[in-house]
Amino acid sequence: MEISLQGYRENVATFEADETVRPGNLVKLTENGKVGPCAEGDLFIGAAVSVRGGCAAVQLAGYCRLAYEGTQPALGWQTLSAKGAAAVKADAAGRLCLVTDVDATAKVAGMIL
Repeated sequence: MEISLQGYRENVATFEADETVRPGNLVKLTENGKVGPCAEGDLFIGAAVSVRGGCAAVQLAGYCRLAYEGTQPALGWQTLSAKGAAAVKADAAGRLCLVTDVDATAKVAGMIL
């Protein structure tokens, strides 16, 4: 049996975006109401779903699939931080996420933010 969590509790908000933000980037708040791409070790607020006209739609909650680097995240509640703008990494000081599935070949983890 195959299941899908796609769409579960998705919550997207629009922020002003730094000109370097690209769709798929992990982002952090850089100013009031403005996001920029994450650097190594940053606590990400979410992932940019789309970027247009100086604004980014950022998924703040719900199920998403994100690339990971380093140690494969374990299933269940895990603490993760940004490994740059393109991936997450296991980090004891990171944000709490519920990892629901891991594709070790593609190095992608499904999680609920």
